[in-house]
Amino acid sequence: MKKVAIGSDHGGYELKESLKTYLTELGYEYLDFGCKAKESVDYPDIAFLVGETVATHDDYVGIMIDGVGVGSGMVLNKIPGVRGAVCWDLSSVINSREHNNATVLSIGGQFIGEGLAKQLVKTWLETDFAGGRHDRRVTKIMEIESRFIGRSKEVL
Repeated sequence: MKKVAIGSDHGGYELKESLKTYLTELGYEYLDFGCKAKESVDYPDIAFLVGETVATHDDYVGIMIDGVGVGSGMVLNKIPGVRGAVCWDLSSVINSREHNNATVLSIGGQFIGEGLAKQLVKTWLETDFAGGRHDRRVTKIMEIESRFIGRSKEVL
C-alpha cells in the first residue's frame, strides 16, 4: 500500500487536518510535514519536504494543500522525479493520474471545500496510471526534466 506525504501552509491547515483523518479512514498511512497551526508559514518549505519524500521513496505519493494550490504545484515541479498536479475537480484529478502519472496532488485549501477535497483525494489515490500512449508522454516529461538537472539559469 502507498503511503502519503502530506503538508500544508496556513491556508490549507484546516483542510489538511481533516484529510489526515480521512486518509486513516481509507486505510492509508501518512507522514505530516506541517504546518502544525494556523500561523503563517512559507508554502515552499513544506512543499519541498513533501516532494522530496515522494522523489526519494517509491512507496510514497504526496498531497500538498496551500491557499489555491498553484504555488505549491510550482515548487513540486522543481523537484526532480516529482510530477505535481494542481487539481480542482474530478476530471483534473483523474487525468493527472491516468494520463500523467502524477505523484503529488496539490489543492487549494481556501477554495476547495472539505467534501470536494475528500472526493478528489479518494479518486486521486484510487486512480491508476493508464500506461500505453501515456507512458511515452510521461517518459518525455522526465527526459525534458533530466536535461535541466544540474544546470543553472546562467547556463540557459
